[in-house]
Amino acid sequence: MARYTGPKSKIARKFGEPIFGEDKVLAKKNYPPGQHGNNRRRKQSEYGLQLREKQKAKYTYGVLERQFRNLFEKASSIKGVKGEVLLQLLESRLDNVVYRLGIAPSRPAARQIVLHRHITVNGKVVNIPSYSVKPGDVIAVRERSKSLEVIEAALAGFNHSKYPWIEWDETSMTGKFLHLPAREDIPENIKEQLIVELYSK
Repeated sequence: MARYTGPKSKIARKFGEPIFGEDKVLAKKNYPPGQHGNNRRRKQSEYGLQLREKQKAKYTYGVLERQFRNLFEKASSIKGVKGEVLLQLLESRLDNVVYRLGIAPSRPAARQIVLHRHITVNGKVVNIPSYSVKPGDVIAVRERSKSLEVIEAALAGFNHSKYPWIEWDETSMTGKFLHLPAREDIPENIKEQLIVELYSK
């Protein structure tokens, strides 16, 4: 299954944000990579800013171009603010929900956990990271996977109250997708309107 496998610190430095999670390289070198990365850069064009925002969203959620365009087209057909709907669709991906529930320490790790059949949705094993979770769906760790070190370590001390659109039952290791998140509840630093403007050209 296609996904970005290149150097993550380089991408984080490009955007100046830890979009893949905590990044030690970014903490030391908070400027773009390359020979002239630490020099002042010329002002970006409007198109450049829009493209940058789209790339940031793609890398953040681990989505490739075709998937991202399909999600945008789907968002365009749904009633609501197009940019906000796009982010809601990205937040509804199973790998992202697994990450938000604290079952995995990062989205790439959540993707692996889903692919390796450690997660169920409404009692059935789902191994498709892009699976769209619906309000009311119950996401759980499979019984035989509950003692996995990576899952136990991720859940230890995780604050499950920070995302109001999901809830977590620590005893049964199950989570529930309550409703689609409002824009103010999505913590990602993404200017979604720029993405809408880019695709609307």
